[in-house]
Amino acid sequence: MGLWRLNGAEAVPVPTSSLATEQRLEELLEGDPDVLGLDLLLIVGRQVPTDFGGFIDLLALDPQGNLVVIELKRNRTPREVVAQALDYGSWIVGLGFDEVLEIWASYDRTGTDLDAAFETRFGEAMPDDLNFDHRLVVVAAELDASTERIVDYLGGYGVPVDVVLFSYLQDGDAEYLARSWVTDREAEGAVSRKKRPWNGRDFYVSFGVNENDERRWEDARRYGFVSAGGGVWYSRTLNAVKPGHRVFVYIPGEGYVGVGEVTEPVQPVSDFLVDTDGGIVSILEAPNLLAEHMDHDVGDPEKDEYLVRVQWIEALPREEAFKEPGLFANQNSAVKLRHTQTIRRLEQHFGLEPVGRDAAP
Repeated sequence: MGLWRLNGAEAVPVPTSSLATEQRLEELLEGDPDVLGLDLLLIVGRQVPTDFGGFIDLLALDPQGNLVVIELKRNRTPREVVAQALDYGSWIVGLGFDEVLEIWASYDRTGTDLDAAFETRFGEAMPDDLNFDHRLVVVAAELDASTERIVDYLGGYGVPVDVVLFSYLQDGDAEYLARSWVTDREAEGAVSRKKRPWNGRDFYVSFGVNENDERRWEDARRYGFVSAGGGVWYSRTLNAVKPGHRVFVYIPGEGYVGVGEVTEPVQPVSDFLVDTDGGIVSILEAPNLLAEHMDHDVGDPEKDEYLVRVQWIEALPREEAFKEPGLFANQNSAVKLRHTQTIRRLEQHFGLEPVGRDAAP
């Protein structure tokens, strides 16, 4: 990178030097990730510890909800930092929504939740399918020819490694930072940004138990339903769940606890009837109902509790919840389940025959 200051007819070269510390560059990228020249990024973590050892310099989300690792060369050789980025990529590929939320919570100092920060940054709600793709960005001051060949080779096989070079220039009291991309998979179109296809049947449902006893999983198991309420944001997604759909139920922080087939569309809690020994009664009058405050905000169309009737195929006690790294998880009450690996593992765990495999490769 060459830069000259024009002084009349004279071109005075501006010397290139090393930035005082790469920590300063890391702070610059954290404060303004647009300096990288990528589409907007939201930084969700800095010096993020991984399960394999080591710390990711910066972890970000792009507008599609995909994770982006930003790794500075520091005092490593270019090939060493590329290898480190690949190691981090093997870890982030298995992160679900809950893990990303934990990283955000440990990093954010403003008290803003991730959903709100995402919407403020990108002007739209966070997508249902978080971390579908990922990207690795190596930041360095220089790159040797052999490392460039390695990166090109990986890119040819769809491994999303990009390299961006920064040069620091100083002209008196003025400081400049010059950027040039060695590779840019986004420009080449090597990394897919499309949503996965949906198999037309499976939904993920987040069943949020709470301290206020507004809903209890034991009641849902006994009387056959899933529910959400307390605000339109929580309940509106249940409208997409229709009779014939299959739902996999997840309790946040605990794991998957049930699978069943939807038999009736969503309805307010006061309209939901159950069959008991004493006849058909409102769920609010059902015997042994543990959710003492399920009638919160009855009649309020925005805050009311809404229920979807489900015929359980399998409904486990909370202490038997199934959870493992890489399974899909999301903050929305109901979303189309597009994550093929999650569907496959849940079918195996619950002893189900695979369905819709041709529609969700």
